[in-house]
Amino acid sequence: MVTNTVLSSTEDGVCTITLNRPECLNAINRPLLAQLKTILANGHADPKVKVFVMRGAGRAFCSGQDLKEFDKYAGNEADSRAYLESIQEITREMVLGEKVIIGAIHGWAVGGGLEWLINCDLAILAAGTRCFFPEITLGVFVTGGVSALLPRLVGLQKARELILFGERFDAEQALEMGLALKVVAAADLFDEVDSVARRITELPAGAVCDFKRVINRACQMDVEGAIELETEAAVRGFLDPSTADRAYRFKQQ
Repeated sequence: MVTNTVLSSTEDGVCTITLNRPECLNAINRPLLAQLKTILANGHADPKVKVFVMRGAGRAFCSGQDLKEFDKYAGNEADSRAYLESIQEITREMVLGEKVIIGAIHGWAVGGGLEWLINCDLAILAAGTRCFFPEITLGVFVTGGVSALLPRLVGLQKARELILFGERFDAEQALEMGLALKVVAAADLFDEVDSVARRITELPAGAVCDFKRVINRACQMDVEGAIELETEAAVRGFLDPSTADRAYRFKQQ
């Protein structure tokens, strides 16, 4: 039986996307990536969709790559490259697509989950949310165009610290750094996100699409270039025999 690792529903112009692997904090695997890409692409093409809301089922938004599947890609260049390209395709849909994406972020936003937070146009975080990049610790590299986007949001020095050392930070710190639109009580998160989404649906659709297109045009070349460089760096990490051991030890923490 095929499990729906991503759910979606559209109502009054709002397409709500729910990462649906709550048993593993919505960790990223190939089926999730494939389903998410299809939903985003279809939503961008659907004139009834005016804005996306992206959220996670259960106790977290997204805990990053599913390390239980790491061995499927480590050590094989073709497999690891295909997997990493599928991650980067999500960023292209999120950052370079025409429609605004609001992130409803709670629990954990780690690794790829933090990258998707950054890929959202607007991110609203629940108090208590925790975030970090574990990639360098594991011997791989960030993806999601983060190497271009994060320095613009938090400054080059802070971006270096967050990526290199994997420093953990919470929702309030994310707000201070410019990664969040606002922080709200966990019980109010989805109501607040819905309110912001409804405000966007009331705006002229063409003007909103122009807003995202023009705002992102300046960084489009940087994002595409960053994606290419990130993929090559991440592939090198996947091919390093010591990376698998680091991933195993990280899983045991």
